[in-house]
Amino acid sequence: MHADWLIPQWPAPASVRAVCTTRAGGVSAAPYASLNLGTHVGDDPQAVASNRQELSRAVAARPVFLQQVHGVDVVCLDAVTADGLMADGCVTAQRHLACTIMVADCLPVLMTTLSGEVVGAAHAGWRGLAGGVLEATLQQLWQQSSASAAAATASETLVWFGPCIGAQNFEVGAEVRAAFVAQQSQAQACFTSLGQDKFLADLQGLARQRLQALGVSHIYGNDGSVDWCTVSQAPKYFSHRRDRVSGRMAACVWRE
Repeated sequence: MHADWLIPQWPAPASVRAVCTTRAGGVSAAPYASLNLGTHVGDDPQAVASNRQELSRAVAARPVFLQQVHGVDVVCLDAVTADGLMADGCVTAQRHLACTIMVADCLPVLMTTLSGEVVGAAHAGWRGLAGGVLEATLQQLWQQSSASAAAATASETLVWFGPCIGAQNFEVGAEVRAAFVAQQSQAQACFTSLGQDKFLADLQGLARQRLQALGVSHIYGNDGSVDWCTVSQAPKYFSHRRDRVSGRMAACVWRE
């Protein structure tokens, strides 16, 4: 894999592999330079196809790309699953099949059980997060655990957060704050008022709160520091909020 890509530092079983790409390693020209993996952003289709082939070669697995719509639908992937299913979460127990989430400011969330028999991924923009995409993906993850194994629970689940827009750059309206506070009063702590019904929102903090409410405590990766901010780290990360015309990175998790 490219030296610039992110390899999650989490205590997943050896059979579970994961990676989050950066801008580095592909063939796309500006403003998509260089490893754009999104087919929907205006890039040369041949360049995107080449970039996706490079990702597949690097991970030695087949990444399954979703059509992400900021919703809460979750699909279970198998060997015949095609790219382009409309969903924002996915899980699989199949080997060499990578649950893949594309991002350019939203939070990619990778997950597995301690047994390593099932993996999953979710696309957590604020709409999907408020709608329950993490909860829906976890439910599918736990349901896919085999009956012969110990029942998967929140305490046996590992989660990794990839890079996303940081709290210092994520300006939102009062309706976004209201959507989260109506569900969890403690969500207030993830919003900083700018006045005139504008707020700065901590996306990874909101996701962390929702997982902790489910009893998930093994959360790794993005801790809200500036190094994880897609907007702030222009040389490393794509950012739609920063550039408007932007490529897409991918976070993948798979079983070897």
